[in-house]
Amino acid sequence: MNHKISFCLWFDNQAQQAAAFYTDTFQDAKVQEDSGMTVTFSIGERKFMALNGGTMFKINPSVSFFVFCPTEDEVEKLWAKLSDEGYVMMPLNNYPWSEKYGWCKDKFGVNWQIMLTKNGLAEVVPALMFTGDVAGKAEEAMQYYTSIFGESEIVDISRYKEGEGDIDGRINHARFILMGQSFIAFDSSYNHGYVFNEGISFVVLCDTQQEIDDYWKKLTDGGHESQCGWLKDKYGLSWQVVPSILGNLMSDPIKRPRVIEAFMKMKKFNIEALIGA
Repeated sequence: MNHKISFCLWFDNQAQQAAAFYTDTFQDAKVQEDSGMTVTFSIGERKFMALNGGTMFKINPSVSFFVFCPTEDEVEKLWAKLSDEGYVMMPLNNYPWSEKYGWCKDKFGVNWQIMLTKNGLAEVVPALMFTGDVAGKAEEAMQYYTSIFGESEIVDISRYKEGEGDIDGRINHARFILMGQSFIAFDSSYNHGYVFNEGISFVVLCDTQQEIDDYWKKLTDGGHESQCGWLKDKYGLSWQVVPSILGNLMSDPIKRPRVIEAFMKMKKFNIEALIGA
């Protein structure tokens, strides 16, 4: 099965409140499952998992979500809800790249870039800001990611020109496809004080051990392994490489404690060991 990449949002015991907020804010959103520790929900075709992870990690603007809206009314309604009790990074206004655009951090810390689209296509697209030690590596990273995942390509690249506020030639906006899904990447050489972290991780579901082994090997090349299927790639972006059968195994109340005990000892997931737990 060709699973899509989904997104894990790390919260300090606010997963249920956050999921309820997003499903109330977006018209085409719904909660799919609440396990207590996690809440899975969707916004359109994008799947998210809100995690009650505690205080260890905090979401920051290095990963944000573009929301392309076909009407000004929709832009303004989303902006009003998402910016309420949050923080405005760039005010909703007219910019050279859009007649209606704004960037805000919502009250749960998730960053949204709300933008009026000319093509009339409503879409939520994750955006990666390459800053700090990886500033200037957006293009290299896109080539790396599109080499790993199927149904992938770099669609378009726009670069900074002299006097446009960043280093000439670096990427100010690029779109690429992974597993049939759109992503955005851009460089920023400013000292923002944040980089990619576990606050937002990208989740890859795998049906076979061979898939797990392959993604794990490629994504940890130059990066490093963590626990329970988590890893960081060479750009610092966090990933979870997870067997698709895990949800079914965890739904069995008798087997669940043994499965948890087994995977807590793992770095890379071992499907056979989980089934045999």
